[in-house]
Amino acid sequence: MMFRSLLLAATAFAATAVCANVPTISAKGAKFFFSNGTQYFIKGVAYQLTPDDPLVDGNQCKLDASLMQKLGANTIRVYHVDSSQDHASCMTEFANAGIYLFVDLDTFDTQINPDMPSWNQTQLSLFEKVIDEFQKYPNTAGFFVGNEVLTTGNNSIAAPYVKAAVRDTKAYRNSKGYRDIPIGYSAADIASLRPMLQNYLACGTNTSEAVDFYSLNAYEWCGQSSYEQSGYSQLEANVTSYNVPIFFSETGCNKPEPRTFADQAAIFGPDMSPNWSGAIIYEWLQEANNFGLISYGPSVAPTAPNAPPDGFTRSGTPTPVSPDFDNLSKQWATVSPSSVSANAYSPTLTPPPCPAFTAGNWEVNGDVALPTLGQTFDQQIQASITGGSSAAASASASSTSRAGANGNVEIAGMGAGLSGLLFAAMLWL
Repeated sequence: MMFRSLLLAATAFAATAVCANVPTISAKGAKFFFSNGTQYFIKGVAYQLTPDDPLVDGNQCKLDASLMQKLGANTIRVYHVDSSQDHASCMTEFANAGIYLFVDLDTFDTQINPDMPSWNQTQLSLFEKVIDEFQKYPNTAGFFVGNEVLTTGNNSIAAPYVKAAVRDTKAYRNSKGYRDIPIGYSAADIASLRPMLQNYLACGTNTSEAVDFYSLNAYEWCGQSSYEQSGYSQLEANVTSYNVPIFFSETGCNKPEPRTFADQAAIFGPDMSPNWSGAIIYEWLQEANNFGLISYGPSVAPTAPNAPPDGFTRSGTPTPVSPDFDNLSKQWATVSPSSVSANAYSPTLTPPPCPAFTAGNWEVNGDVALPTLGQTFDQQIQASITGGSSAAASASASSTSRAGANGNVEIAGMGAGLSGLLFAAMLWL
C-alpha cells in the first residue's frame, strides 16, 4: 500500500513537472487570460467516454489529444470524475497538446436538486476532493458547481443554493492557497430564465459569493440559420455589460444533418467575440444521440457477445465522423476573434442588479441572504427567498448537515447519451 502511494505521488509529481511550462488560465473582468497575458478563447469539445471518469487512461487520452489538436481544439469539458483516481497521465497528455480542462465538481448523487434544494457538508466535501485533485494541474481552466440545475421558472428557487455552492467552493479554494482557478456555472438555455439567472449568479456587492464565470448550453443555431434568426443576437444583447466571462458550455445543434457549425463564425466574430469567450461543442464521442465528432469503430447491437453496454465502443483509435469533424475544423481554422492583452485591459464593469421576483419566471427576490451550509429547505426558507428577507441566513442550520446528498440523477444537457449508457451498463452487469 505504501509503495503504491509513493508510486502515485511520484507519478503525479513527474506529470506536474512536465506540465510546469503550461500557462495557467485566470479570469479578469469579463475575459479569460493565459498567464502570459494573451486572451484565452475556448475551442472545446465535451469529453465523457465513460460515466465515471474519462481521464484515467493515459494512452487513450494521448490518442484523443492528438486528434483534438488536428481539430483545432484547445479545451475539453468533463462532466464527472472520480477524485480518488490518478489523472496525471491524462492531464499531461492534454497539456502537451495545449488542451485545457473545465470539469464539473458534482457527481450523479451530489448535484443540487432543484425541486428540494440542499447544500450540505457531504456535497461540499466531495466537491473539495475534485478541487484538491485537479488544482495541481496547470491546464485546469475552471470548475463548474452545477450543470443545468434550473430548468423552469418554478425551480429558480434553487438559485441561492447554487450560489451558496459557489461561495463555499471559492472559500475552500482560497483557504487552501490554491491558484484562483475560476469557479462558475453551466446553465440550460431556458428563455424564461434569461437573463435573470446569469445576472443573479453575478450580482451583489460580495464578490466572494458571485461566479467567476457563467456559461450556457445552447442549441439554438440549427442548419442554415443566422445571427438574428437563431436568437444569438438576443443572447449577445443580454451580455454587453456582463462583468464576468461568459461562453457556450455546450452547443452544436445536429438537426438537420450534417452539422456545419456556422455559428462558430458568429461566436468568434465581431458580433460576439468582444463579449463571449468561445464555445464547447457537444460532443467528442459518437453515441446514439448522434452528436459525436469521432467514433472508435462501428456500433454493434448491445446484445451481441462482448458488446459494450450501449453498442458504442468507447476506446481505441479515434476516427473522425465525416463531414462533421472537418466542418468544425475548417470553421475554427478561419475564425479570428477580437482580442486584447491582459495589460491593456482595464475593466470598469460592475455587477448587474439582482433580479426581482417575477411569479412563475423568477422566484428569487433580489440579493437575498444565501442559505448556510446544511440549512434545510422549508417553507420559511422559501418565503425568505421569494420575499427577499434575510431569514435564510438567520434560520438555524439543520442538524443533518452531514446527511447524504440528494440522489436526483442529472439527465439534462449532456445526460441523454450518458444516462442511456448508465442504464445499459446496469443491464450488462
